[in-house]
Amino acid sequence: MKIAVLGAGALGSLFGGKLARGGHEVTLISTRAEHVERINREGLYIDGLGDGLRVEVRACLSAAEVGTAELVLVCVKAPQTRAAMAGALDLVGPESMVLTLQNGLGNVENLVETVGPGPVIAGATSHGASLEKPGRVCHAGAGATALGELSGRLTGRLRGLGRVFEESGFAPVSLSDNVQGLIWKKLVINVAINAITALVRIRNGQILNFPETEEISRLAVLEAVEVARRKGVAFAEDPVEFTRQVARQTGANRSSMLQDVLRQRSTEIEFINGAVAREGEALGVPVPVNKVLAGLLSVYQRTYPKD
Repeated sequence: MKIAVLGAGALGSLFGGKLARGGHEVTLISTRAEHVERINREGLYIDGLGDGLRVEVRACLSAAEVGTAELVLVCVKAPQTRAAMAGALDLVGPESMVLTLQNGLGNVENLVETVGPGPVIAGATSHGASLEKPGRVCHAGAGATALGELSGRLTGRLRGLGRVFEESGFAPVSLSDNVQGLIWKKLVINVAINAITALVRIRNGQILNFPETEEISRLAVLEAVEVARRKGVAFAEDPVEFTRQVARQTGANRSSMLQDVLRQRSTEIEFINGAVAREGEALGVPVPVNKVLAGLLSVYQRTYPKD
């Protein structure tokens, strides 16, 4: 399969590298010139979780260099979704699939507005990764991956995509007939972990080591679940327990939001806790914990030291 990874940060590099290792024709698209140059010169190294892989994979700075892909894997940060996809329309042909594995609310809608509903597939994964340096990614946490058509149908292309991911080392992969449930489950996991780890500067699993962070995480999850319930979204599992399970499974991982804070970059807070706060207020659901987390992180990233 010809695959273009739009946004070759930590997660994009991990998925792209392992898909290339699985025999697929993969191109990583990144705005980081040093990352692209190192991959093309030396290959992509995937460390952690026993991977220890050096993968030959192509990388480039522009989608225009790739041509039409069978699968466009969208891994850019949520605030960049619309602009990144609009600048990469050459990747999308009549039979292309556009899969989002991003955090937060609104990504599916932005992709649909940009490429239409036909190509778009929603996805969520609990795999965790960090970009240690250009050309080297650490696979810091394993977990499940879920995929779903916007229509809710279990189509042939969805089953085929699931097999591609499983054969490339991402098992287990489940196929969902409930895209909103899929998106909100991933959101709840992000709500439980990302802002807290970024503000306190701890790894995912350490949230469970301190009664204060464990309780804040639990309360943030319960608020998000109530918002989801008011929107007609149900969860098959206990949301608090499955977020705790993900925190354990990805215990050594630095969340994407913590990585952004450590590098003094803008975060996805407005698409995660901020989104829960906005949706909650619109529905009349009290969301004080998510509102505080979103507010603190928003100010924090606006006051990064200038040195």
